[in-house]
Amino acid sequence: MIAVEERRLKGILKNAVAEVLEEHRDLLRDAVRESLEDVALVRAIQQGEKSPITSRRKIFQHLERAA
Repeated sequence: MIAVEERRLKGILKNAVAEVLEEHRDLLRDAVRESLEDVALVRAIQQGEKSPITSRRKIFQHLERAA
């Protein structure tokens, strides 16, 4: 009897989650996008920590040449 109720509850929960994802797809997309941006930022910071220190002057020279 309990197994039947658990299966029924699981089915109801699956349907509810699927319905929420369909109705609010934009929220899921935004959450995934923000997560990917966070991962990219962490990787950039880690890579920056491994690179040699550069002077402010050299950074601005590079930016001026790129503009």
